[in-house]
Amino acid sequence: MSGTLAPWLQVLALVAALALSYRPLGDYIARVLTTPRQPRAERLVYRLAGVDGDADQRWSAYLRGVLAFSAVSVLFLYGFLRLQNHLLLSLGRQPMPPAQSFNTAASFVTNTNWQSYSGEAALGHLVQMAGLAVQNFVSAAVGIAVVAALIRGFTRKETDRVGNFWVDLTRIVLRVLLPLAFVFAIVLAAGGVIQNFHGVDSIPAVAGGHQSVTGGPVASQEAIKELGTNGGGFYNANSAHPFENPNAFTNWLEIYLLLVISAALPRTFGRMAGDNRQGYAIVAVMALIWAASVAIVTVTELHSVSSQAGHAAGGMTEGKEQRFGIWASALFAASTTLTSTGAVDSAHDSYAPFGGGMTIFNMMLGEIAPGGTGSGLYGILILAVIAVFVAGLMVGRTPEYLGKKLRGREMKFASLYILTTPAVVLVGAGLAMALPGERAGMLNPGPHGFSEVLYAFTSAANNNGSAFAGLGVDTAWYNTALGLVMLFGRFLPMVFVLALAGSLAGQTPVPVTAGTLPTHRPQFVGLLTAVVLIVVGLTYFPALSLGPLAEGLQ
Repeated sequence: MSGTLAPWLQVLALVAALALSYRPLGDYIARVLTTPRQPRAERLVYRLAGVDGDADQRWSAYLRGVLAFSAVSVLFLYGFLRLQNHLLLSLGRQPMPPAQSFNTAASFVTNTNWQSYSGEAALGHLVQMAGLAVQNFVSAAVGIAVVAALIRGFTRKETDRVGNFWVDLTRIVLRVLLPLAFVFAIVLAAGGVIQNFHGVDSIPAVAGGHQSVTGGPVASQEAIKELGTNGGGFYNANSAHPFENPNAFTNWLEIYLLLVISAALPRTFGRMAGDNRQGYAIVAVMALIWAASVAIVTVTELHSVSSQAGHAAGGMTEGKEQRFGIWASALFAASTTLTSTGAVDSAHDSYAPFGGGMTIFNMMLGEIAPGGTGSGLYGILILAVIAVFVAGLMVGRTPEYLGKKLRGREMKFASLYILTTPAVVLVGAGLAMALPGERAGMLNPGPHGFSEVLYAFTSAANNNGSAFAGLGVDTAWYNTALGLVMLFGRFLPMVFVLALAGSLAGQTPVPVTAGTLPTHRPQFVGLLTAVVLIVVGLTYFPALSLGPLAEGLQ
């Protein structure tokens, strides 16, 4: 098979698999979120938690549930990390330092999974399973629950209720994430991903001598790591490690898993809104941005002239696993930064300036193509509200989306959502560059060093979790600053999303007229794509000019 045919077949197979999953998975999630049926296991959970499974909540109560659950999760995981030497299966690991424990707890609860530590060297098996893997499930479920509340805001009328957070959380974990993770953990284990409770084994090395290798329950954590767009690796090398990602098949499967739920959620939106065409319009925008990003990253890595060595080698091969090559590495890099996954099978720090810059830009777009589990869909729906408002200004009429008027109140919530993450990113990166001690953490000088810092804060605020590498972040300042950025970047936008949901749910739908903007046609797809690129992308243009753009133009 030719050198280019196999990569093209891999991409086409990925697109086909996602297309085949779109309808059945999206419909299933819609049924999970709307069915009145409560199985016995779920009723038992509600009884133990003291929750009325039949009661809906106002948006403010829904928000309190999100924040309270997440706060308790941070405290629980922080304690787990600080006390791990007293737990079973600790493998002799010592307690994680306070600042790093805070950073890690904030990271996994916010679905960021940023790691300032080496997984196999810092954590025992129980903390990996009962601490980190549990948060991989529930943090993903929180994102889907929030977007479910927003969709109800669009579909309900004259009510102050947007659902029940505790019911949504329980259903998503038990009916969606657990079954999928169980099945794909078996598939990954069959593909060669390890699953055991070994400690550190000494094995003969190829070049002679012995090598210490840590085993562990990897396949079970790898499945939910990708499905929940989490990304935290059991091993420091993440999905470049052969125990996490042993061959081309598992590499392709992991890319599919990190995209599949977020790509299917627009179908859920269309079903719950009663108009599947709305879901097709949203997923079309996601697909356009994803395809453009994959193409740009792949072309820049194959044909970059910024490095003489890379040009002579026929592409930028530094930092890429030779098992996967440039095409598969670029596909993984674009997909993981367009979602909030953060898993990596190559070193983004070694990418060509424009290729590495594209991975930063993907996150700056808000990771909406298709984005994180839930967070990608509510992010693009907020941008759809902005797009409809812009179109309304053009024709001089009150904008409407799905029969709901977008008044000053709704636009304030949408605008605050759009402004929050860039403010967190730019303030954090600015502080890091203003402090001489933190600038010293950069491995490289000049624009590339600034890209390392910008990438770190962009990744943290957008709850991605991948790292550009080359930046020493295991310091008290970086652990604390990035931990706070993760919390602000996760929960402040959720406040505005749920407030918007409550405001929309209280409205009376207006009838469709000749002047209503159709939001299911190609024209709206083009408008929304332009809004994503202009309104969001240009916010970061000055920062990008100081980093990857400056480096690429040198």
